[in-house]
Amino acid sequence: MLAQVALDGPVERDEVIALYRANEWSSAEKPDALLAALRNSHTLVTARIDGHLVGLGNALSDGHLVAYFPHMLVHPDFHGQGIGRRMMQALLGRYQGFHQLMLVADGDAVHFYQRLGFARAGRTEPMWIYAGHDH
Repeated sequence: MLAQVALDGPVERDEVIALYRANEWSSAEKPDALLAALRNSHTLVTARIDGHLVGLGNALSDGHLVAYFPHMLVHPDFHGQGIGRRMMQALLGRYQGFHQLMLVADGDAVHFYQRLGFARAGRTEPMWIYAGHDH
């Protein structure tokens, strides 16, 4: 069945935590902060099959020039079905024409984002102070 992709739809705590745990993302261990962060994002994209959350992504933005895409997850049982691509295309549509669209990718995600038009940002070096343990 085809996933229904929506921008700014509602999400419930339990379904979000289950999706993050299925993907082994450490932010699932901070559920209150995670839900607050997602709900306060500039844009939230969801994918649902028969009403069940199978994908989620978000954007942080100044609303005019720059958008940053920190989270993009699809439940492992649904990888390879084009759900992540459709969610990312929905986000890119919302921020079309912006001066700068940014994200950080690792592992297999690098090739996923390259196929969507993203490229290494010049000679930049990704840097962070990170409290997680999943990268």
